[in-house]
Amino acid sequence: MTKSFADRYWTSADGLELHYRDYAGNAADGRPPVLCLHGLTRNARDFADLAEHLAPQWRVIVPEMRGRGQSAYADLSHSYDPATYVEDVTALLDELGTKRVVAIGTSLGGLMTMMMAAQDASRIAGAVLNDIGPELEEAGLARIREYVGQGRTYATWMHAARALEDAHCSAFPNHSTHDWLDMAKRIMVLGQNGRISYDYDMGIAEPFAADEGAAPPDLWPAYDALAGRPVLILRGELSDLFADRTLDRMVERNPDAEAVVVPDVGHAPQLDEPVARAAIDRLLARVS
Repeated sequence: MTKSFADRYWTSADGLELHYRDYAGNAADGRPPVLCLHGLTRNARDFADLAEHLAPQWRVIVPEMRGRGQSAYADLSHSYDPATYVEDVTALLDELGTKRVVAIGTSLGGLMTMMMAAQDASRIAGAVLNDIGPELEEAGLARIREYVGQGRTYATWMHAARALEDAHCSAFPNHSTHDWLDMAKRIMVLGQNGRISYDYDMGIAEPFAADEGAAPPDLWPAYDALAGRPVLILRGELSDLFADRTLDRMVERNPDAEAVVVPDVGHAPQLDEPVARAAIDRLLARVS
């Protein structure tokens, strides 16, 4: 079966070979590419369905941050932080000669989107912030710290799926066994030893465990840098990381932003939910 994307690589400032998926799409009409930025423990597979949906009309670039998927692991764990990820992705865009992108960022990827806007807002043609804002709830951060970097392995995909269900059933109460298996195959990988493990360097947990490691201290100015361009803010109805009050404040500060609550989902919506997919299509229709 022919892949709909090309596997490509770029090199970070500190010499790591980093991987991205490039869905060619329709780049001839001059529209900016869509840049999909994944969450803390995720990888490019997280955006496979969305990229397939968008690629007939949009070029879609899906980088994997250092320490995830096919990207190289860092020698020093302190480089696993949002500022370094932004530096890495900026180097990729510079290498591609890409001046503007529509950024779709889930969780960590949304933090990166705001930080990129703070550095150079002209580079952001539009933005989707998926279950993330300038303020993070401690309950959600504590839950993430409980599981990130644990390094557990599983004998079968069903064992892996059941472990995910045990850990995340409150965020996805309507998931079926098929859904949990699908999530497992996006998040995990079959190793050479025949065991199934998470597809990231366990070292990413070290900076995140520090109080200052989850996000920069004040992201409101970075969020404000997105003003004047199409912005979509998605919140999972059951999210413990992104509060209603933060969403309300974001809309107050940018009345042109569209806010959509994805029902019966916690952190974070998977972007295949009909309400989320429709909202992303509306956002892209606003990009010029």
